[in-house]
Amino acid sequence: MGTSFAERLRALTDEALGGLLRARPDLVTPIPADMGVLAARAQTRLSVARVLDGLDLFTLEILDAARLTRSDDGYTSADAIIALAAVPTGGPEPTRVRSAVQELITLFLLYGPDDELRVAGAVDEVRGHYIAGLGRPADALDEQTAALMADPARVRRALLAAPPEARAVLDRLAEGPPVGTFTEPSETLLGLIGQHLLVRVDHQTVELPRELGLLLRRDAGPLGPLHPAAPELPPPSRAQAAIDRAAAGQVMSVVRQAEALIEALAADPPPVLRAGGMGVLPLRRLAKSADLPEPLAALLIEIVYAAGLVAELETSIETIYLPSAAYDGWRTETVAQRWAVLATAWLAMPRQAALIGQRDERDRAITALAPEAERAGAPVLRKATLRALPPGVTPTPEQLVEVLAWHTPLRVRGREQLYLGVLSEAAELGFTGYGGLASYALPLVVPDEPDDPLGRGPSGDRPRDQNPAAVALAALLPPPVTEFLIQGDLTVVVPGPPEAGLAAELDLVADHESGGGAVVYRVTQASLRRALDAGYAGADLHSLFARRSRTPVPQGLTYLIDDAARTHGGLRTGSAGAYLRSDDEALIATVLADRRLSALGLRRLAPTVLITVSQAGRLLTALREAGYAPSPEDSTGAVVLTRPKLRRSVARPPVSPAIDLTAGLTRPRLLGIVEQIRRGDAASRAARRAPLAVRAATGGPVDGLTAVQAHTEALAVLQQAVRDKAKVWVGYVDAHGSTASRLVRPVSIGAGYLRAEDDRTQTLHTFALSRVTAAVLDTQ
Repeated sequence: MGTSFAERLRALTDEALGGLLRARPDLVTPIPADMGVLAARAQTRLSVARVLDGLDLFTLEILDAARLTRSDDGYTSADAIIALAAVPTGGPEPTRVRSAVQELITLFLLYGPDDELRVAGAVDEVRGHYIAGLGRPADALDEQTAALMADPARVRRALLAAPPEARAVLDRLAEGPPVGTFTEPSETLLGLIGQHLLVRVDHQTVELPRELGLLLRRDAGPLGPLHPAAPELPPPSRAQAAIDRAAAGQVMSVVRQAEALIEALAADPPPVLRAGGMGVLPLRRLAKSADLPEPLAALLIEIVYAAGLVAELETSIETIYLPSAAYDGWRTETVAQRWAVLATAWLAMPRQAALIGQRDERDRAITALAPEAERAGAPVLRKATLRALPPGVTPTPEQLVEVLAWHTPLRVRGREQLYLGVLSEAAELGFTGYGGLASYALPLVVPDEPDDPLGRGPSGDRPRDQNPAAVALAALLPPPVTEFLIQGDLTVVVPGPPEAGLAAELDLVADHESGGGAVVYRVTQASLRRALDAGYAGADLHSLFARRSRTPVPQGLTYLIDDAARTHGGLRTGSAGAYLRSDDEALIATVLADRRLSALGLRRLAPTVLITVSQAGRLLTALREAGYAPSPEDSTGAVVLTRPKLRRSVARPPVSPAIDLTAGLTRPRLLGIVEQIRRGDAASRAARRAPLAVRAATGGPVDGLTAVQAHTEALAVLQQAVRDKAKVWVGYVDAHGSTASRLVRPVSIGAGYLRAEDDRTQTLHTFALSRVTAAVLDTQ
């Protein structure tokens, strides 16, 4: 079969061979040395499993038809497959079946002429013994059952005489799978086994013979119900503009929620667990501080970490999670650009946030950012799910998963909850609205077409302000707001997403209370004191509110600013330890008599000056806690302006998107790979052929040769060749599992390796002795 398979590959045109490599990109990693290596790799279990994972349900059913119609010598034909799929009357159109057969031939799961098709190696191993849900042939199960199945009249009489309970068991097994298990066999089951209609495989398993399964399927057909077309999704029920608006509204919410979560993390940095990740209680505290449901907080912490907005910082005591330096830059960007960062990180991160809170195989809770939540296939799963959503269509999650289960049944079956989880996360993050995919998310979900022969996509290094998703989203979001509304209770309402400068000012002069379509802040005495500490004067605050407010500034806010500015800086601190001075002698006397400050050991040096042994920082904190409003000053008497100190971890790059093996396989590159393989194949065929024993040991076609040289004999030959410095043919298995042979001159044997020179290429090769299958001295 190997030679036949390789010869079929050699017969392909360059374009057809390039198409095969693009459809099965794992075959070119690394590039095969020749057609023999390519043929061997294409028939390995791993490669076949990969290509089968991408087949739709009907193509898999036609592959089962090919396996079922094989003759004893392993051949089938396109006509036999079409005839089997047409039973019973009303089956799929022959053109549809022939199209599926052609796809299998293109992928080299079937190969050969139409009248002598063969199934590629490893297909039976991957798909299993139970073809199309049918059991094994009776002669492979039991002699008495085989004798019964050889007499169709006896079989029909046995079925007609079977009681309803027994017939129900047989019909259920005929639908597939053909194997049933039991703990204690019932009388019905014992009767079927005794009549040889079922075969007992072991003490808890029975199997329905293939011949009986085919007979019971006479109404549905040998393959059972076929599915030539995918389930239909409902027609578009909403305008795409409505879907986009709904999703864009969720975008504004999720960006605000992500920022609130990071701010909560900055205020109370959680420690990194010894095994990695964030503990259950710290995550719960973060969720409560950010006013988020715990599952959403877990999802967002995974995303912001993947985006590089949060990172670890190692302190002298422990390692903690903190916002990274990249977070400050992210906050200054537009809502659309910030969302694009989060969305890209979600699509690319190889983690499954839905696992957080569940138990692992050792019955331990899976925590946020823990290694146990890593899933390498998560990025592919997310993109495949979102790509299945047609424009304007808003199916239910269950309907979409049903369609996905037809397109890639081997990936979806048994993992439906994962796909439902992806759709739920996509809705939370603003990828979808009303269940439909937003148009601005398409550039992220659908890969770019390469724009140059090297396969580099046009968006690889595109700045964020040119990201097509961010540009399209920005057109749907309200423009940034530069003004706010002040209410009588001193709440400040920003009627839309605040412009970056406005947000920075409000974060300093007011306390954030809530977000959404409108962002709400509240001005308090503490927030005004924070602004005064940062360098604002009373006149600056009056000017800010008058300039930014669409409504008249309430009188209460004017009084509050004046009162805060009047008392602020009335006391000055310095180093003594520390000193305290004021032009107001009465205020100094009040501080000196205040029992709450007795621990500072204040002492009067002059009517307007007090000193203490405590440091200036402690004096400043104690005075503020006691309700005073001091200002620090330096050695020259100038007021020291301060802003809240931000702790940041070292910036870390966001997670890289998963490598798409097909992205770089452009037509020029594929043709170059094909040319390289053909040159290698020509060179290997031109070289002298290895002796029969070596070719037999490496799986080569040798008629009439059944014995291969034993491994111990091969080692003896190699040791003799080292002593005699003679050439030897070595058969071995390479690092990719392919068998090969090479004519070399052994140099040394030791530490489990053979080192030998190839005179033809003037290179030194190293062979693991455990991979050597044969060795024969060269006689020429």
